[in-house]
Amino acid sequence: MRSAGAEAPLGRRFGWLWAAFAVSTFGTWLAFDAFPLIAIRVLHAGSTQVSLLSAAGLAVAALVAVPLGPWVEFRRKRPVMIAMDLVRCAALLTVPLAYWLGALSLGWLLAVSVLVAAADIAFTSASGACLKDLVPRSGLLSANARFESTSWSATILGPPLGGFALGVLGPVVTVAANAVSFLLSAVGIRAMGGTEARPERGGGAARFTAGDLAAGWRHILTHPVLRPLFFNAALNNGLIMAGSPLLAVLMLGRLGFSPWQYGLAFALPSLGGLVGSRLSRPLTARYGQRRVLLTAGTLRACWPVGLAFVGPGWSGLALVMGVEFGLITCCAVFNPVLATYKLEHTGTDRVARTLTAWSISTKTSIACLTALWGLLAGLVGTRPALAAAGLALLATPLLLPRGDRAQQAQARPVASEA
Repeated sequence: MRSAGAEAPLGRRFGWLWAAFAVSTFGTWLAFDAFPLIAIRVLHAGSTQVSLLSAAGLAVAALVAVPLGPWVEFRRKRPVMIAMDLVRCAALLTVPLAYWLGALSLGWLLAVSVLVAAADIAFTSASGACLKDLVPRSGLLSANARFESTSWSATILGPPLGGFALGVLGPVVTVAANAVSFLLSAVGIRAMGGTEARPERGGGAARFTAGDLAAGWRHILTHPVLRPLFFNAALNNGLIMAGSPLLAVLMLGRLGFSPWQYGLAFALPSLGGLVGSRLSRPLTARYGQRRVLLTAGTLRACWPVGLAFVGPGWSGLALVMGVEFGLITCCAVFNPVLATYKLEHTGTDRVARTLTAWSISTKTSIACLTALWGLLAGLVGTRPALAAAGLALLATPLLLPRGDRAQQAQARPVASEA
């Protein structure tokens, strides 16, 4: 893997893309865990129901999104991004509408979560392809580090403000605010301007084929470094997210934390995200991508087991904050380096399909493990299930690529499909 080179100017159009990302990310974190909170506090759902709600939404969305990779690949990316922002806005606005009409249910939340998650996958693949075309290769790590830093900045502000808004204005106000943020994101992407050529299909085929559907997975699974990173990311993210609804039920239910305290528990540790995202570029420049991915990827697996020991009161809140700070700092170093590596080692003609395949697989893993851990919590209890997720995470660094695979990839050119 190569070290980071000199930073290239990112330009005005990237500035608009960054602004659009910032506003939608802030809206998303303002509505942090809004659906589980609504399910718990409005619909009185338990651990298993909340976990299954999260899991089913992701699983169905991943299935729906399978044809989206080639669909996005062979279209102009900015119109796709704008369309997905508008879809997410419209879907989320139905939640406060249903609540005010007295029609809100777990089924309604599930339907909205499916639509929003599928649109997320399409938007992510289109934005990755857009970024690769917009920013020179030497600027990719800097751009991804800015996205990472922005994401954690939004995490610092969003959850406590969202928790306060929930307490004062009601349980669905943050969902409405999130919907508006996607509308503003669409406006920002529209303001980028510039021209974008429609991608051409090789061979003159008018419609995508089964081979197009599998192209992203084929590229990932045949690459000596992307393959282990892919399996590591799917398992690591799945196990971390599997514990999220369980922790929400434990803190907001049995331990009696208020929504603003729950939001604070994840907001302050996000300062680690600012630290980690700022460190990712100098660390990569000094040690190279391989060492940063291996070290940060290993360290991020060591923290979540501590969540099984959270107790009531400020000491319990401090424990959650400490665990989350360590986890977030390591993730914020790892994530932009991984995002950059994926773009650098994927041909322009298959970026959208590769990112879609990666997103679908990660969301499917999260869905399956969230459902499994929800059932496990129903059998053995919430706290033992959290402990099991933390212990399983300790094995995930075994999937990270070692030196031999990295050397193979460094000598391997980035190919394009015919």
